[in-house]
Amino acid sequence: MDWMTGLQRAIDYAEENLCGEIDAEEAARLAYSSAYHFQKVFGILCGISFGEYVRRRRLTRAGEELLGGGRVIDVALRYGYESPDGFSRAFYRFHGILPSEVKKGCRLRAFSRLTLQVNFTGGSEMNYKIEEKPELVLVGYGKRFSGAPFGEEREAQEDAFFRTTRAKQWLLRGASDTPGIDYCVVDRVDGEGYDFYIAYDLDDWSRQELYNPAVTGVDFMEGMGFETLVIPRRTYAVFATGKAKRPIAEYVGLRRRIVTEWLPDSGYLLADAPEVIVMHWNPPGREKERYIEIRMPVERIDRP
Repeated sequence: MDWMTGLQRAIDYAEENLCGEIDAEEAARLAYSSAYHFQKVFGILCGISFGEYVRRRRLTRAGEELLGGGRVIDVALRYGYESPDGFSRAFYRFHGILPSEVKKGCRLRAFSRLTLQVNFTGGSEMNYKIEEKPELVLVGYGKRFSGAPFGEEREAQEDAFFRTTRAKQWLLRGASDTPGIDYCVVDRVDGEGYDFYIAYDLDDWSRQELYNPAVTGVDFMEGMGFETLVIPRRTYAVFATGKAKRPIAEYVGLRRRIVTEWLPDSGYLLADAPEVIVMHWNPPGREKERYIEIRMPVERIDRP
């Protein structure tokens, strides 16, 4: 049974249990995958996390029942909210009005049930390598992003994070062993969001002395929120954009193609480990040679 069928089984399971308990581990089992692989693939294909899909479907159904005359307290409990206040806040964020304001003829928001359809895609070349990468130690700073780690929601959050933290980037880039390379790390993906880091490769001495005022000449480094990120040795599927002055547009599309075109027939699952993005920014005069490398952690499927 193919993976699209498995994902549809997970969606059907969620739909059948909107008024009951929905276990993400059970949804992953029905999709024939690990919980981590399921969360990431669902987010890439559907544009939202599995948890967000469930939330929107429950609030859609709740609105329909209130329009039909249901009591707020009864509807709140039916869709998993322990208190009317919590239900009212969630309902307002989704529909734009309070549950108590629902009446005949009012306008509510609806999020329709997902049905996956098989489309013929691919037919184009994708170059990749399966590589065992050694341990990588980086210094950077991060933020908890909401939603799934792919799609427009990630693009908006990532763009804002880069634009509003340039001073930190300049500081770490100046201390980096490879000033022409920026790293991004995606880690701890779950149904609500994920951690996103901007990081740089500093040598051992620079990491050790980064917070030493006698070396740096400043006393504010402790307050910069930098962290040491240790990316363990593991196997990656490595993809890269073409070389261009502005490779970001291709990079955004490549992330989705990896999962929709390469992954289904690759013999690999996405592993529960950090995803690493390596942005190769060349010095002035070589801007057209820039490219972005995506390292997706994978593990081979044990086939019978």
